[in-house]
Amino acid sequence: MKILLTGFEPFGRWKVNPSEQVIRALAKQARWRTDADLVTEILPTEYVRAGKRIRQLIRRIRPGVVLCLGVAPACRAISLERVALNLDDDPLPDNAGQFRSGRPIVRGGTVAYWSTLPLERLRRVLEKRGIPVTISNHAGAYLCNHVFYLARHEMEPWGDRAPCGFIHLPGPRPRREKSNAIPLHTMVEAIECCLQVLRKHSRGLGR
Repeated sequence: MKILLTGFEPFGRWKVNPSEQVIRALAKQARWRTDADLVTEILPTEYVRAGKRIRQLIRRIRPGVVLCLGVAPACRAISLERVALNLDDDPLPDNAGQFRSGRPIVRGGTVAYWSTLPLERLRRVLEKRGIPVTISNHAGAYLCNHVFYLARHEMEPWGDRAPCGFIHLPGPRPRREKSNAIPLHTMVEAIECCLQVLRKHSRGLGR
């Protein structure tokens, strides 16, 4: 069973993206580096290219699990996203300079998709590890939501039998601020825990 794990490149005024850092850190660990079932990808922070790439990956790999990562600079905890909206609507341009306002991601598509990740189970596991975690009801309307929606749209034929969802990671804090941001090694630990839970969960579902 293939697991697709995606992150994003830096964008806007942020010079680093924790989702990319976490994926690269995992790729250096022997356990995951030699795991042929884990497929990782750093997506461009561009509406057109990211949307095209996530659909290509899902159609080519046919993963049993899709876990997409992104950064939410205002977050103070690992945020397990519950809902993807069929909406692009953010004043921040993507890395190609494109703005989107009040625009559906898929014309005529479902208004919203629920995450099919076992969110409560993931939250319990992370809480037991002492990792700050929350379940969020709004993934925004920028690239993170864009990719989340398209991933769920592609995976919808398999429903709950193929877990698919999105996790937001906290962003870096200004140096002058006493940081409550989660250290990178803790974010890596959190995503590694999630991957282990999702692998076991998916095997129990069958497909």
